[in-house]
Amino acid sequence: MQSLRHAAVVLAGCAAMSVEECRSADWGEQGMRDALNGYSRSRLADIREACAEAGVRPNESLYLNGWNAGITRFCTPENGERWGRDGRSYQNACPPQIEAGFLGRYQAGRRVYDAEQNLKRLQREQDDLQQQLRREKDEARRKRLRDNLRDLDQRVSRARDDLDRAEWRLRTSR
Repeated sequence: MQSLRHAAVVLAGCAAMSVEECRSADWGEQGMRDALNGYSRSRLADIREACAEAGVRPNESLYLNGWNAGITRFCTPENGERWGRDGRSYQNACPPQIEAGFLGRYQAGRRVYDAEQNLKRLQREQDDLQQQLRREKDEARRKRLRDNLRDLDQRVSRARDDLDRAEWRLRTSR
């Protein structure tokens, strides 16, 4: 009973594949899908472990054929930009011979994403301070809030400049 509970925890925690997915897998398609989702070849070890609990052994050659076909579609500069702009993390999945194009665009896209997130965070802080200022009755606290808002306005302005620079670098590095 203890080992069954452990197996369920391992499968749930790993989540590489469920028991049912292991039993009904099209291994070539699974490899392709994993590559297109940015998983490295080492994902196969996670799948092997998860499927062993289900009594299934993945067809490694079919999986790797699918993964090899998918990774060349994943590791493009255009996809790197999209992946970075979406704020996704890169798991070093691209083979060295095709990684440079993907990685350069990923990093440029990620800088835009990070700058956007920073600007949004500062704007939320700004909104919060403005709400506090509207509610505050004490004049000394109101003065501190206005001073904080002035400082925050400058930080927001710099964050907008950072975002503009990141977007410009992304456009000009194509």
